[in-house]
Amino acid sequence: MPDITVRTTNTTDAAIISEFNQLMAMETENKTLDPTTIDSGVRRLMDKPEYGYYLIAELDNQTVGTCMVTTEWSDWRDGLFWWVQSVYVKSEYRKRGVYRAMYNKIQTLAAKEPDVYGFRLYVEKDNLIAQKTYESLGMVATDYLLYEST
Repeated sequence: MPDITVRTTNTTDAAIISEFNQLMAMETENKTLDPTTIDSGVRRLMDKPEYGYYLIAELDNQTVGTCMVTTEWSDWRDGLFWWVQSVYVKSEYRKRGVYRAMYNKIQTLAAKEPDVYGFRLYVEKDNLIAQKTYESLGMVATDYLLYEST
């Protein structure tokens, strides 16, 4: 199997990231995202690197996975957590190490940043396949529940 290439993105990647985000929302939460809003959101993050960044995984000369990384300051730890979000791998490329390659790239990038303390993500409670993947990479479920208000 060819090597999976993982790279940070640029604005020319915005359309594929928006598309993958829409596919992920429909698949995992049965939600339809407004294409204009998601495209604007992707481009805004790209314009503001202090908010985070995206990664793209490529295999067989095509984009097969994407994810977003954002930051959260922890005063308890005097460091940053990097949140792994908006993870999507095309179905025909799952279980081929695409997410593992993206997570390894995140860890490599974090190793160059002295303030990064650890990594977090959230996953749908019924998405057992994703949970197993994250556990296989050494991540553990926490005792926290996620609440939100919009």
